[in-house]
Amino acid sequence: METSYLHSFLLVVETGSMAEAARRLNITAAAVAQQIRILEREFDAPLLARAGRTVLPTPAGHRLSQSAPLLLRELANAKTHVNHEGADGELVIGTINTALHSLLPDILAGFVKKCPQTKVFLRSATTRELYQAVQQGELDAAVCLHPSFALAKTFDWTLLREEPLVLLVPHQLAHLDPHTLLRTQPLIRYDRSLGGGQMVERYLRAAQIAPQERFELSSLVAIAMMVERGLGVSLVPDTALNLPDGQGVVRLALPEESQSRRFGVMWLRSSARLPLIHRLVDCARTVVKQRGGPRAAARAANRTP
Repeated sequence: METSYLHSFLLVVETGSMAEAARRLNITAAAVAQQIRILEREFDAPLLARAGRTVLPTPAGHRLSQSAPLLLRELANAKTHVNHEGADGELVIGTINTALHSLLPDILAGFVKKCPQTKVFLRSATTRELYQAVQQGELDAAVCLHPSFALAKTFDWTLLREEPLVLLVPHQLAHLDPHTLLRTQPLIRYDRSLGGGQMVERYLRAAQIAPQERFELSSLVAIAMMVERGLGVSLVPDTALNLPDGQGVVRLALPEESQSRRFGVMWLRSSARLPLIHRLVDCARTVVKQRGGPRAAARAANRTP
């Protein structure tokens, strides 16, 4: 089977038009139609049907459109493993938003220098979603938090940073006690559905603080902006985000020890992309060492299963 025909089929399904698919592929619509007919003969089922001016997948075509991406991915993995020993090709990386807005651009800059021929795809999601995607082979690696549960033995993990909680406060309030601020100032709460938000909740309960909640959201960048504008204070993990420290926002250490969230890279030990993944991890360690931060450089070289 010509894998390029599967690519053509998926593009027709995406666009709803053979003509548009042909335009994007820089071939004729007749050539696309011929490829689809060959696929239909191979699968012994009609794959597309016209619906007015658009083309829609038949039930068989819909099932193929769901399984074809994974099939193409596995074929690409096999080709890389057999012909290139994982030295080039493509890498699909998952990431949490915090990493996407902080360390990942620098990590990718270093990776591109080492692997200029590698095509990189990025996908943003929560840590739990990324774990499942790596497990199912949809992602090669994920730059994320360590899941709240033990990783399966099929996974590998490199710790990059440990991030304790800090209190973000407007500059004019930085001289006050953190717990006093948490009791008297409006709280911009970090989303409780996230691991970091659950850390915040545990700390507040342990310190017996009942805050005056004003907002709750998942974006640390937006939280920092809201603190800078005087809308409240916020208890958040001490991430590698470039917050406006010294200008409008100050990070205050907490008087009591807090749990730290573990930030790093995870992947499957059996991945056909191991050489590329290891280069990505090396670039990540370099960036973390250069950027520094809470409990970062000394532990960045440690790998825990």
